[in-house]
Amino acid sequence: MSIISYALKGNLKRFNEKISELAKKENRSALGLKLNFLNCFRLIGCGYSDYLNYELYNKTKKEVLEYASIKDQDKFYEIVSPAKYKTFFTIKTNFLKNFKDYISRDFFYDGTLDELKEFLKKHKYFMIKPNEGLGGSGVEKGYAKDIKDTEAFYQKLKEEKLFLEEYVEQHPKINEICDSSVNTIRIMTFNYNGKSEILFACMRFGNGEAHVDNFHKGGMACLIDLDTGKLVGKAFNKNLDYFEVHPKSKIKFDGFEIPNWDKVKKLVLEASNVNKHIHVVGWDVAVTKDGATFIEGNRRPGFDLVQVLSKRGRKDLMRHCLEIINDAEGTNYKI
Repeated sequence: MSIISYALKGNLKRFNEKISELAKKENRSALGLKLNFLNCFRLIGCGYSDYLNYELYNKTKKEVLEYASIKDQDKFYEIVSPAKYKTFFTIKTNFLKNFKDYISRDFFYDGTLDELKEFLKKHKYFMIKPNEGLGGSGVEKGYAKDIKDTEAFYQKLKEEKLFLEEYVEQHPKINEICDSSVNTIRIMTFNYNGKSEILFACMRFGNGEAHVDNFHKGGMACLIDLDTGKLVGKAFNKNLDYFEVHPKSKIKFDGFEIPNWDKVKKLVLEASNVNKHIHVVGWDVAVTKDGATFIEGNRRPGFDLVQVLSKRGRKDLMRHCLEIINDAEGTNYKI
């Protein structure tokens, strides 16, 4: 997909509506904002949602140029996370096997009917997931008591390439904030030549109704201080609604201390060494009573959450990684 088709593939009608609302809110001309969008598109190839989510209408040219566009991300990830190694992460059952030393939960995929029956006996409830997919699409919570025809369910799993995964029991303190979903930490790591570091972290919460914490299901995210493991500021959702407290539990986000934070960091720093070809990973981590566990790993973690929560462009993270690679390999990669 070309950068122009990507940027303009959004809903133009909705964009115009948002621009009209924004013009009233900011006391600015709608035409002026549209012209400003075109200038930002010229500078970095931003899409409609990028322009609004990053609030580029209030940024200087210098600030706009620091935002990582989809074109920048494509270039960056082809260097640090080559596509030829993607199935190590993108096939979810591969991920569970490849990182079995860090994941203890049970799962069923492409086994026998008897193995499925055994899984359903052991687990009263579980997650049903597509073996490939993004953004929590197709993920739902299942209950063994609801499966009346095991053979038909077995055929459905095979035909639709679905797998079943033991439900993660999250830490009681995390459960207090939102108990309808497993609420995950997104941590971006960089690893090169056996040395790992954390680049960014935030925590995502379900809205109290959906079974997942993903944005398109109404979830929200809040920045994490890497040193203390405390949430910083307000959480926000896909519509850029901001929340000081969780809408259901009313627990305040800012200052909330994530349990087992040191164990979370140890987990991702160790695991980032498993695949030597994939240098940047976005890990989805659940905090448990005794430590932490992986939900999945993303070979191409997006920069949307990173840049919205940082309230600035984060090409600096890309440059940091590329400088280390350039120094070691004598290359001249640039973003």
